[in-house]
Amino acid sequence: MLRIGPYTLPSRAVLAPMAGVTDRPFRILCRQLGAGLAASEMLTSDARLWHTPKSRRRLDHHGEPEPRVVQLAGADAAVLAEAARLSVDRGAQIIDLNMGCPAKKVCGKLCGSALLRDEPLVAQILEAVVRAVAVPVTLKIRTGWDREHRNGVAIARIAEQSGIQALAVHGRTRADFYAGEAEYQTIREIKSTVRIPVFANGDIRSPRDARKVLDFTGADGVMIGRASFGEPWIFRAVNAFLEARPSPPLLRTEVRDIILAHLDSLYSFYGEDTGVRIARKHIGWYCDRCFSDPGPIRGELMAASDAGEQLARARRYFDAWAEDCARAA
Repeated sequence: MLRIGPYTLPSRAVLAPMAGVTDRPFRILCRQLGAGLAASEMLTSDARLWHTPKSRRRLDHHGEPEPRVVQLAGADAAVLAEAARLSVDRGAQIIDLNMGCPAKKVCGKLCGSALLRDEPLVAQILEAVVRAVAVPVTLKIRTGWDREHRNGVAIARIAEQSGIQALAVHGRTRADFYAGEAEYQTIREIKSTVRIPVFANGDIRSPRDARKVLDFTGADGVMIGRASFGEPWIFRAVNAFLEARPSPPLLRTEVRDIILAHLDSLYSFYGEDTGVRIARKHIGWYCDRCFSDPGPIRGELMAASDAGEQLARARRYFDAWAEDCARAA
């Protein structure tokens, strides 16, 4: 049983928060397909910027399964503490702090993984946010700033001492970005050092990867990011494998219905113009997963200029894809 504060998670596989991807429609979809938790896209701690359309959407958790998780990024302890309080007032049930994002525009403001270079500031931030709210506070980190400064174990100790109730660790340094292979030795050392739940993250692309990483690190759960692109049902497969229970692959008709429902939810959430644009990246990922020659199909779907046309074209192609399998059977 995996718990974060008062919340018992339904599974050990959770969705990684990813800017531009884990919006409310995608979070809800992944939760429906087995993700034990799904944090919001990273939200700036500067509440003065929360009036923008992008921030308002990131603050929208209507209809989302509990517990609702808001991820905050910032470098000022007082500002982060106030942002956490405001987020809880708006319905957040878990606050997640981002000290793992490697993006230059985030690290350039001394946020995200840049904070790993300043352990006293990390402690100051974590203690301030934990004191500020009555809900669990969690933390996402990398193994360190670079390979010569892998201080993930020290940060984990600070996190536990500060009252952080769960920790997610991406098995790369900030300098690695997403290059090379994730290393799990640091995560293993972190798990052997702290008693709070630890989620291992990085290069977990399949149920077997999840099992292997859990066995090696001793982590309590896995956090899946890029492997969910175009395959949000990966959580269903991972959960079944970890629980040693049968889980037949989804039928193509089921996959088609998931894809079409996802597109429709994007139009509803964003409105037609923005919804069509946001849907394009998901369509690209779905095409890459489903079609042996996705290029021409993806191109035609990307060219659709309105929601009705985009959805109709997607329905036509994915209907044919599902029927091909039925005829072959």
